[in-house]
Amino acid sequence: MRSFAAVLALGCFAAVLTLGCFAALPASAQQLVKERLPACLACHGENGQSQLEGVPSLGAQQAFYVTVQLLMFREKMRLADPMNDMAKDLTDTDLQGFADIISQLPAPQPAAGPVDDARMQRAQVLVQQNRCNFCHLPNFVGQQNVPRIGAQREDYLVKALRGYKDNSRHGYDSSMADVIAPITDEQILDLAYYIARVK
Repeated sequence: MRSFAAVLALGCFAAVLTLGCFAALPASAQQLVKERLPACLACHGENGQSQLEGVPSLGAQQAFYVTVQLLMFREKMRLADPMNDMAKDLTDTDLQGFADIISQLPAPQPAAGPVDDARMQRAQVLVQQNRCNFCHLPNFVGQQNVPRIGAQREDYLVKALRGYKDNSRHGYDSSMADVIAPITDEQILDLAYYIARVK
């Protein structure tokens, strides 16, 4: 468990990066990002929408959030193959370069096909009760360190929510673990179904 000071330092570090201390990337960082970006997009989707099960779409993701997540992968504060290996030698400036590019990719599109209105209504009640639409905003585009989750892959949303529920996924604070604690697995499935289709 990280100390409050470590969490605070992490948040401050990400804020400094996001607020522009590294706004103009050096040529070496630009080159590294350019070289590695195709490998990132091969999994996460070149159009910002992942086509691979269990792999999140990154299009239009909040730059602040991406910077912090990459930092957590680099420092092994968040464990996920192959992300830890991909991030291990990235500099702080590299992290910001990737985050800036990812934030400019097109936003993913909602899941297509017929919609189960009963599931959507159940999930809307859960969203209101748990204030998901407060932190992630009513259209689920996120803000600052709160990720865009609208139109995210349904399977990935289930995986992430279950991870917060069973404590196998750690945020840099306890917000999600606290919110998800009373939510049942059936409700997690409804939430993921709804968020993946939100327009």
